[in-house]
Amino acid sequence: MTDSHLNNSTYAVQFYEPSFYSQWNKLVYNSKNGTFLFHRDFIDYHQDRFQDASVIIFKNDKPIAVFPANKVEKTIFSHQGLTYGGLVYSAKLKFHAVLEIFKSLLLFFESEGFNTLQIKQLPAIYSSIPNDESNYLMFLMEAKLIRRDMLSVVKLSEEVAFSKDRKDGVKRGVKNQLVVKNDNLFDDFWNTILIPNLEDKHDAKPVHSLNEIKLLQERFPNNIKQFNVYRNNELVAGTTIFITDQVAHSQYISGNADKNQLGSLDFLHDFLLKTAFKNKPFFDFGISNENQGKQVNSGLLYWKEGFGARSMTQDFYSVPVCNHVKLNNVML
Repeated sequence: MTDSHLNNSTYAVQFYEPSFYSQWNKLVYNSKNGTFLFHRDFIDYHQDRFQDASVIIFKNDKPIAVFPANKVEKTIFSHQGLTYGGLVYSAKLKFHAVLEIFKSLLLFFESEGFNTLQIKQLPAIYSSIPNDESNYLMFLMEAKLIRRDMLSVVKLSEEVAFSKDRKDGVKRGVKNQLVVKNDNLFDDFWNTILIPNLEDKHDAKPVHSLNEIKLLQERFPNNIKQFNVYRNNELVAGTTIFITDQVAHSQYISGNADKNQLGSLDFLHDFLLKTAFKNKPFFDFGISNENQGKQVNSGLLYWKEGFGARSMTQDFYSVPVCNHVKLNNVML
């Protein structure tokens, strides 16, 4: 074991510590592939659940990349508390530098006694410019693809074409005089709709507790918004949206028992796609996968595709950290 610091001729790698807070967040803000999920105020909200093993990489004492992570025994995960992960860095970095940084990262983890890295890739739509260096590195290192999820995504710069079913749902919403409000009122949505529905249908709970989502919304008011649907001032449906520069993502979507008769979720998403986020490049409905990506909830997918959403993938890899040797002699 080392003193949590590794130097090679170019890069110095260190575990994150609170003194790096400002440097970390500034790098994420200025990166090509960082989102608010990589801000320390987001990563650290559930620090009691994860053993943080995040890493910051320096060149000439200047932060050049960060890697949000947690550890479980001898495995490093690109953070299990985040929807996506990977190496975060500036658009100025070219491929050769990314390769060397990733190699330094793996050498560091190896020196710290870890044997495996599991990484969940950032879907392409979340980066402002091409960001597939990591995919190529996974190929070079013969990483094992352990899961592949399928996201349903609408490209908002194209005309949004709804299916007949979705159009009919919107009409029902209009007929029932539904109203959508971005009121950021999480309590009723969590307690009367979201939690009961998840318990009833999936025997599950929201990833975020009510207190957690309210805390995060206070920390990131421009990135987390709650849209609720009302009929005669009664809450009937809602969605929690995570907003990044490139993407508006439905983190939670749920309606009461009358959602089909009222058209509440169709009416809500008509508003989101055509008004609230019409100037975003993409709207991400998230996955419809079950069983670690190997099955698809066909009804849920049918509903999402009715808004014009089409599929893109998110890959999950496992790679022995010692496979950094396979990154030698790549550049001719």
